[in-house]
Amino acid sequence: MHVPVTAREVRSRAPFIASQVGLVLLGVFIYFLVRGLTESAEDVAVAHARDLVAFEQAIGIHVEPDMQSWIEPSSLLVTIANWIYIWGHWPVIIATLIWLVALHRRVFLRLRDAMLVSGALGMLVFVSYPVAPPRLAGLGLVDTVTERSRAYRVLQPPAFVDQYAAMPSLHSGWDLLVGMSIVAAASTVWLRMVGFALPVLMTFAVIVTANHYIVDVVAGIALVLIGYAVALQLERRRDHRQSGAP
Repeated sequence: MHVPVTAREVRSRAPFIASQVGLVLLGVFIYFLVRGLTESAEDVAVAHARDLVAFEQAIGIHVEPDMQSWIEPSSLLVTIANWIYIWGHWPVIIATLIWLVALHRRVFLRLRDAMLVSGALGMLVFVSYPVAPPRLAGLGLVDTVTERSRAYRVLQPPAFVDQYAAMPSLHSGWDLLVGMSIVAAASTVWLRMVGFALPVLMTFAVIVTANHYIVDVVAGIALVLIGYAVALQLERRRDHRQSGAP
């Protein structure tokens, strides 16, 4: 049963909330700093991208051109996809983290740990296997976000973005983690539906805006599930310590 948290209880948790917000912000800063400092050679990243496309074609999942061609004639659909890609990631992640750290500490810790672990794994891949996204790989796909939206460059300044870090897609992966956390903490059916829809919509958006390949999404999901498994193990250890069991 969900027990409402009072304003006094929230205020009493202020030091914990502040420390956790600081920790998450530090992790995010390091994540983007590493991405910004590991800008890779364009020719290497494009070569890796072509390898991924060849792999997708070989197994019959290279659907990125078809998906973009389906939405491109419609300004409305392109705008919706851009908005999902831009506003459905960091703004939603930040809002969810604030909500969870204030009212659902257990779920927050699980999400925090899973994001930190998967982010660290993602950085290793960015450094060791740079991949140009479809929009920069010479595949004839349109960069809908850059051409028709400005907010993305405000939310992610160029100095903090490695343009050749398409693999894995943590846009899809972290939205999956956030969606799982919303479902776990939600007390209403409507909020649970948001949690279920979030990763599906983001996966659609990263493909049709030419920011990721299908295999990027699969890799991103795999990494966050590894991070989630680690987070569950850390949660069990915390429970064990708090129970005082030997």
